[in-house]
Amino acid sequence: MAKATPHPAGERDPLIPLPSSASASPPPYLDHHPADSYAVLLVPVRLRRRLRRGGRCVAPCLVALFLLALAGFLLWPADPDVSLARLRLAHVSVAARPAVAITISAALKVRVRNPDLFALDYSRLDVDIGYRGKRLGRVTSGGGRVRARAVSYVDADLQLDGIRVVEDAIYLLEDLARGSVPFDAVVEVDGHLHLFFLSVPVKGRISCVVHVNPHNQTILHQDCYPE
Repeated sequence: MAKATPHPAGERDPLIPLPSSASASPPPYLDHHPADSYAVLLVPVRLRRRLRRGGRCVAPCLVALFLLALAGFLLWPADPDVSLARLRLAHVSVAARPAVAITISAALKVRVRNPDLFALDYSRLDVDIGYRGKRLGRVTSGGGRVRARAVSYVDADLQLDGIRVVEDAIYLLEDLARGSVPFDAVVEVDGHLHLFFLSVPVKGRISCVVHVNPHNQTILHQDCYPE
């Protein structure tokens, strides 16, 4: 049986650690300050206020953009609305000899509506009369002024004496025999809108097809559409 070998009085077993009092200094990874000397400061993070501030900034921007778009929609110049309010036929005749010719006498009343917030000054009002796409003549009326969001009526007298129709003479004789002659009427208004210190040009145009009975001097029907 093996026996333990005794060590001398001044020597210790190297495997047994020395007590804390015997060590000269504590290990570097241990702090010699007491645990009560530490203080932890917690800083609150207020995310909700930041979100609220961001929402408060977005809302005025959206309102400003909406008001700006609304102002642009209201102030943006629009073309005047033109319509043929009345066409009173005074005389229509077609002569076949010595050449096919048309004589028309009519009184027109044109309705001009200004949809803008500023007054409209138009320089002239033109009415073109044609047959099957070929212009027979034009009548021009003087200028005028239409107030903002208002309607004005312009009278024009049309007089065409002996306008010869060469290319479409056969179609004109057929329409005359049928009792319905289609005439083209194009009404055009040129003017300017005074937007503060700016002068914006605008134009209104409407096309109509008027079917006329040359025998009893009446208008059968008319179809108008804006352009």
